[in-house]
Amino acid sequence: MAELAPDPLILAGEGWQDYGLVDSGHGRKLERYGAYRFVRPEPQALWTPKLAEWNAHGEFVPGSDEDGGGRWQFDKPVPRYGWELGVGPVRFTAQCTPFRHLGFFPDMAPVWSWMGEQLDGKQDASTLNLFGYTGVGTLSLSEHGAVTHVDASKKSVAQARANAALSGMEARPVRWIVDDAAKFTAREVRRGKRYDGIILDPPKFGRGPEGEVWRLEEHLPGLVADCRKLLDADSRFLFLTVYAVRMSSLAIGGLLAELFADMPGTIEHGDLAVREDGQGRLLPTAIFARWRRD
Repeated sequence: MAELAPDPLILAGEGWQDYGLVDSGHGRKLERYGAYRFVRPEPQALWTPKLAEWNAHGEFVPGSDEDGGGRWQFDKPVPRYGWELGVGPVRFTAQCTPFRHLGFFPDMAPVWSWMGEQLDGKQDASTLNLFGYTGVGTLSLSEHGAVTHVDASKKSVAQARANAALSGMEARPVRWIVDDAAKFTAREVRRGKRYDGIILDPPKFGRGPEGEVWRLEEHLPGLVADCRKLLDADSRFLFLTVYAVRMSSLAIGGLLAELFADMPGTIEHGDLAVREDGQGRLLPTAIFARWRRD
């Protein structure tokens, strides 16, 4: 029986050559993406910045409502069609998107490492990446076997395939699928499929390719229940991340504890965070819950 660890964890990412959290505070953060620096909103940065001035190439200025929106303002030239970055063997294109992101989520780096540890020594694993975005996590998983990458956005999947080519990994066994994550997972259950590991990174709100509406609090329990049906006692992990919601990690940890009650292993929960360069402060970015087979 999988046991829920009562104490939350902090899964903290450190900067690397192509990325770093330079400073944060007053509801904003300054990050480096290769040769470029950007300022983005960060409501959880409640403290005071350490640097007196932030010398950035651009800043994302949010809209006036809580539903998002906003625009980039640039003080220095930035490549319009993006620039190449890397994490480990994976290469990808970073770009200033209309949604304030830059084409990947750097706080996921320790998650990709953790999944690799769970699959250590296994070269024939079958894994599923739901809401796979631009494929950096998918390409990391592909070192251990076949990956099914699912995202509702044609543009994101196209970028993921381009990142695979950029990394020299286009021949790896990856299924690139444009589909609604919940509908695809339900079909996989009906087909009797199984996976060694699943990662899902659902948004707070979204729409599928045919207009399907996703609301996290309403639809997450059913999706995770279907994911559980795709795993068995020989599977290695499930990793769930949740962003931008008023919810405790204990809540999603409790959801996993209920659904994985008949499985061996451990359920853990806590915060994802990124550490400022130079062993600085930890900036929380999301909550997570994970199951792993001991």
